[in-house]
Amino acid sequence: MQSQGLEKTVSLELAGARVDAAAAQLFPDYSRARITAWIREGRMTVDGEILKPKVKVFEGQVMVLTPGDEPQVNWGPQDIPIPVLYEDDDLIIVDKPVNMVVHPGAGNHDGTLVNGLMFRYPELAALPRAGIVHRIDKDTTGLLAVARSERAHKSLTEQLQDRSLGREYWCIALGQIRTPGKVEARVGRHSGHRTRMAVTPNGRESLTYYRIEARFPGATELKVTLATGRTHQIRVHMAHINHPLLGDPLYGGNRLLPMTLSEEFRQAQQGLGRQALHAQRLKMKHPADGRDIEWTSPLPDDLARLRALLHAL
Repeated sequence: MQSQGLEKTVSLELAGARVDAAAAQLFPDYSRARITAWIREGRMTVDGEILKPKVKVFEGQVMVLTPGDEPQVNWGPQDIPIPVLYEDDDLIIVDKPVNMVVHPGAGNHDGTLVNGLMFRYPELAALPRAGIVHRIDKDTTGLLAVARSERAHKSLTEQLQDRSLGREYWCIALGQIRTPGKVEARVGRHSGHRTRMAVTPNGRESLTYYRIEARFPGATELKVTLATGRTHQIRVHMAHINHPLLGDPLYGGNRLLPMTLSEEFRQAQQGLGRQALHAQRLKMKHPADGRDIEWTSPLPDDLARLRALLHAL
């Protein structure tokens, strides 16, 4: 156990936040889940008092955290190759490969996208969460916008909040979907599995739109647009309407497909090892001058092969 506490003062921006949420921002070297556990263990004080995680904090209060024996995550720079599609003084657009975690946290203490970005762009150290305003899962590929300046961070955050930052995903869902539609269902942490999310009455408001690109025996190719950006949102919402994403190891995407599909396709699916999901298009207003900007990302080889095999049926 560490004997020395880590001390931070609540800023105006964090005033009114819950103790656990504020602590996660002020002590980014540790995951929010671990910090919440430490708060419950009495390892954090606010102005000398032990509080519950949900209590709100105020500007100027002093938070002292005494961590346990948890490995400290590394938000520092590391020389990791990062596939950057575009950069200017305000923005960085990354085409994230598969199996790359976006930022350090529990179980991923370094070697992340953020570590690589901070090596290439040291100025990101001055921005909240190193300029990351949205993220995609470790095993989801595609486009991610990173703020490189304070005005960009403010602009991207506002565009996410007012839903004007466009994020379109390509995916393959199991089953035949007949018509385009939307899923509007609250998403929160699964009560029995902490690594999973679920549709739950106490979750956060979540809205997903989908349209049909092509139908196949036992599967449908979709383009999906996010109105909100909850953890695992597309995966949870599609599973909620009984059309989980092909190959999804958490939400039922590994169920058996019709025997009419080719053996070649079955082998490709088994070798995929992840959900068939790719962040394909990103559009926004440029933070500096407000002009419309947009990027697209081609499907990576594994997903392009699956798509080609489906279209060859």
